[in-house]
Amino acid sequence: MAMAMGMARVFGCSATRVGGKSEGVFTQSCRWASKKAGGSTKNGRDSESKRLGVKKFGGQSVLAGNIIIRQRGTKYHPGTGVGLGKDHTIFATRDGFVRFWYNTPKKRQEVSVKNTREVQRAVAKASA
Repeated sequence: MAMAMGMARVFGCSATRVGGKSEGVFTQSCRWASKKAGGSTKNGRDSESKRLGVKKFGGQSVLAGNIIIRQRGTKYHPGTGVGLGKDHTIFATRDGFVRFWYNTPKKRQEVSVKNTREVQRAVAKASA
């Protein structure tokens, strides 16, 4: 029937005769699927958090072996009474109280463990 009316349909395309019977001119139009195929997404993944940061703050009591800071690199440097792990974790080597202080000659922040609670004494004197 399509051929009788001057049209041919092949694979979703159509050819239409233009003009009268004596002219042999055909136009061809082709229409394909217009919806783009959905591909797999490349986003949506994230690494598991490493739980870095300060675990024991200034003035808090620690036992030997307690982790004080987990860090990447040495943002905080070890002072007395603490050790430095191979992943730059600072941990207590003895029982005591955590003390953060800035070492001016070396220009770096250090962490120590002292036997006395110096931080809370200073706060008590200031409030009295």
